[in-house]
Amino acid sequence: MTSTSLWAALAVAALLATGEAAHAGEGHDHGSEAPAPAGVALPRFAAVSETFELVGVLNGRQLTLYLDRTADNRPVRDAEIALEIGGQPVKAEAHGDAEYEVVLAEAPAPGVLPITATVTAGDELDLLAGELDLHAPVHAEAANPAHATKAYAAWFVGAIAVLALLGWGARRVLGGRRVRTGAAA
Repeated sequence: MTSTSLWAALAVAALLATGEAAHAGEGHDHGSEAPAPAGVALPRFAAVSETFELVGVLNGRQLTLYLDRTADNRPVRDAEIALEIGGQPVKAEAHGDAEYEVVLAEAPAPGVLPITATVTAGDELDLLAGELDLHAPVHAEAANPAHATKAYAAWFVGAIAVLALLGWGARRVLGGRRVRTGAAA
C-alpha cells in the first residue's frame, strides 16, 4: 500500500468516524437509536379504573385533563372531576370538547405528587388514583453516555487524521527540498 493510499484511507476513516459520510437517506436508517424528541415533553399522569381513564398534562400551573371510557376510549363529556393533588383539593372545569382544566395556585415543586380523582358522569361515580412525577430534565449527554463517548471518539479520530495529513504534507514539502538540495550538490 502506498503512502498516498494509506493517507486517503485515514481521511475516509476520519469522515466515517465523525459521521459526515455515514448518514443514511430518509427512510433508510436501520440504526437502533431512537429519534431525538422534537420538543420538551410536559409532565403527565394517568389514572385508570374499569370505567374511566384520566390523563393529566401539566404546563406550569395549568393542568389539562382528558377523560375517556376505558372500554372503548370514547371521550366523556359533561363529567364532574374533583381532584386532590398533593393533599390540596381542586375542582376541574370543563374546557372545550371533552377536556377539563385546573389552574393551580402555584406550580408544583419537583418530586412525586399523589393525585386522587373523583369522577361523576351521569349516574356513574368512580375513584381514580395516580402520581405526577415532576423531576428536572436530564441533560441529553447524561441520559445517553454512549452518545457522548461516540462523539468524543469521533473528534479524537478526526484530530488524529488531521495531524497525520499535516505530517504527510510537511514530509512532502521537506522531502522536495532535499531532492532539490541533493541534485545541486
